[in-house]
Amino acid sequence: MAEYTTRLLIIGSGPAGYTAGIYAARSGLKPILVAGPQVGGQLTITTEVENFPGFPVPVYGSELMNNMRQQAENVGVIIHEDIITELDVSSRPFALCSENGNCYKADAVIIATGASARWLGLESEAKFRGFGVSGCATCDGFFYRNKEVAVIGGGNTAVDEAIYLTNFAAKVTLIHRRDSLRADRALQERLFSNPKINVVWNSVVTEFLGSEEPLGLTGLKLKNIKTDEISELSVSGAFIAIGHHPNSDLFKGILELDDEGYIKTRPDSCATNIDGIFAAGDIKDPQFRQAVIAAGSGCMASLEAEKYLAGLKK
Repeated sequence: MAEYTTRLLIIGSGPAGYTAGIYAARSGLKPILVAGPQVGGQLTITTEVENFPGFPVPVYGSELMNNMRQQAENVGVIIHEDIITELDVSSRPFALCSENGNCYKADAVIIATGASARWLGLESEAKFRGFGVSGCATCDGFFYRNKEVAVIGGGNTAVDEAIYLTNFAAKVTLIHRRDSLRADRALQERLFSNPKINVVWNSVVTEFLGSEEPLGLTGLKLKNIKTDEISELSVSGAFIAIGHHPNSDLFKGILELDDEGYIKTRPDSCATNIDGIFAAGDIKDPQFRQAVIAAGSGCMASLEAEKYLAGLKK
C-alpha cells in the first residue's frame, strides 16, 4: 500500500494507453500508467496482426503489445500492474484507489480501459479463441481467404461482418437464434442478396469443434431451439458478433456515457464532460475498434492533457 502523485495518470495498457504514455513521457510529464486486469489489452489474445503500420510481415498481438510496453518504459512511463477500483472527482487533484490498496493523486487522467467483446461463454469457445474463434472480422478476416466461416449474431455488427467476410471467404454462414434479424433493413437487403452468404435460423452454437495438433477450429455443433435438432457445420473460422461491452462500469455516475456505456467526448476531442479527464481508444469508440485508431486517439488524449496541464501551471 502506497501513495503516488503524478501530473498525469493513464488507466489501461492497450494501444491507446501505451501511446498516450509515450507522448506524455516525451513531453516531460513523467506519467504513471496503471495497466488494468488485462495487461496489453485485447491484442494479447490475438494471434497474427497484419494491419498495424510498420510491420511488413504479420506480428503476433502479444509481441506487438510487448514492444509498445518496452517503448513506453524506455521513454520514461512508470507502469504499475494494478487495477483502479475507485475514482473521486470531487476535489483536485483527482484521487484514485486501486485493488492493491494504492492511492494515486493526479492533476489529469486519461482513461483507456477499452471494450471487451461479448462471448458465448462456452468452454470450447475459450479453447479455440485465437485459433479459429475471433471477435473481429476486420482484424482476422484476411486469414480465411477461400475458406468457409461462420458469424454468430443477428444485429448490425453481425451482418456487417458477414458481408465484410465475403471479400475473403468462399462461404459465410450467419447463425442467429431467432427467425428474423435485428439489423437495419438496408444491411439485411445487402446480406440476402449476397450469393456467398447463407443464414441458419433459430439456432445456437453449443460447441466449437476442432483439432488438437495443431490446435485449430474445424466446425460447430448447432442446436435448433425450436426442434432441438443437433447438427454440425464445417468451418475454419467463427466470428462472435453479439456486441462489445465498454469497460466503463467504474465511471458510471461520474462521467457522461452513451446508451451503450461508451464514454462521451467532445467533438474532435478526447475531453470528457469533466475538465482534466480524457478518454481514448475503444472506451469511446463503438464503431471502429481498431488498434491503429486506438493508438491515434491515445496520442490525441496525451496532447490534450499536456495542453490542459500547461493551462493549470499558468
